[in-house]
Amino acid sequence: MVKPFDQWDGVHSVVSGYTGGNIPNPTYEQVKSQTTGHIEAVQITFDPAVIAYERLLELFWAQIDPTDAEGQFQDRGHSYTTAIFVHSEEQRRKAEASKAALAASGSFDKPIVTPITDAQPFYPAEDYHQDYYRKEPEHYKEDRAKSGRDEFIAKHWGQ
Repeated sequence: MVKPFDQWDGVHSVVSGYTGGNIPNPTYEQVKSQTTGHIEAVQITFDPAVIAYERLLELFWAQIDPTDAEGQFQDRGHSYTTAIFVHSEEQRRKAEASKAALAASGSFDKPIVTPITDAQPFYPAEDYHQDYYRKEPEHYKEDRAKSGRDEFIAKHWGQ
């Protein structure tokens, strides 16, 4: 989820990490064990004068299957589920409005299940996870190709 956001003016940083769980400073191995309550997430620092929060929401929706409550594509389990973590009531209103618009769009034949919840402590992932698409471009491309993500995105978003 780093690459889709990393390429936009106004986005200062996109950090891979973990949030929403019940242990501080989890490791990737702990999170993928499905025992921490954490999910894999990105923390985006941006300039709202350059890129609107609503645009970030559009980018988010266009990278996921918002109808899958069991994970994303070939990654299964709670730690791979989607969520929007909001930092203010204004973000909550905008996120809820974008979710409602997506549900009303008729783009999906199943309900939109991505939750919108209050931000919780965010723990950056290990260094080898940061900017993975740049560090391991061939593996990143292979993983995307195997996942079915690109076909899903093309079908639902025309990208």
